[in-house]
Amino acid sequence: MKHLTTFRLIDEVARLGSIRRAAEAMAITASAVQRRLIAFEEELGEPIFERLPHGVRLNAAGELAIHHVRQQLAETDRLRSRLADLTGVRRGHVSVACSQALTPYFLPEEIGRYSALYPAVRFEVMVQEHGAASGALEAYLVDLALVFDAAGPPPFEILIAVPQPIRAMMAADHPLAGRGELRLRECLEYPLALPTRAFGGRMLIERSLAARGFSATPELESNSFEYLKAHVARSRTIAFQIDVGAPRAGAGEGVTSVPVAARDVHAGSLYFGQLKGRTLSVAAARFADQVTRRLEERFGMG
Repeated sequence: MKHLTTFRLIDEVARLGSIRRAAEAMAITASAVQRRLIAFEEELGEPIFERLPHGVRLNAAGELAIHHVRQQLAETDRLRSRLADLTGVRRGHVSVACSQALTPYFLPEEIGRYSALYPAVRFEVMVQEHGAASGALEAYLVDLALVFDAAGPPPFEILIAVPQPIRAMMAADHPLAGRGELRLRECLEYPLALPTRAFGGRMLIERSLAARGFSATPELESNSFEYLKAHVARSRTIAFQIDVGAPRAGAGEGVTSVPVAARDVHAGSLYFGQLKGRTLSVAAARFADQVTRRLEERFGMG
């Protein structure tokens, strides 16, 4: 299956935009990568990369070729996973694109549970917003996507959608900590730390403020929820996070969260899915089933 090595090299060059960096990643010489690439282009009858002064990029033919290459690599992974399943050796590779909110708690917990049962399965996690995650599915860069979107369903095959209410995030010793529920106006009595407008949670908050005639200028904005969490832990600032990514009291992080009244801020949705029409590997399909069941148990169907 020597062509698979060539396909992996082409995929790596396309990802990194550099023959030299792809060679380093694959632990072979740049000249060897160059020879395989030229041989592939000659056999195909078309160049697939545009050579630039400081790297390479796919041309129009390359965009078509890379889709075929990634399809073949995905099918090979699926075959290997099925063969391993036949022999009783649970191997494979699972790649997931996810929103930032899934990285501190939910996804590590689910991968940890899965890995305890199938330690030979490898994982790759890419943190991306919903548009990029959909693109990664279409490009065969990932098997699954788990993303929050306040605007509506994404264009991939949805395995499950669950509601995501908003929680106010604050220091563990904040005056509002420990409450059963908060009204939005109560949160506005304190400085706000908000995600940038690229995030769906920010959209929900601003929509709710506008509907009630409120206005609020955040003390701080960031595209990192980890930074927002660290900031509120050291101040009297209030931040917001969807339920799945919000810290809970007693976690020892110096932060906690309280639900914001649903009548003040409507919930968005968390979508879990795959590329339409794609057959997943055994490993990826098994992980998809586990995550789907867990989301059903925790949040119910959306």
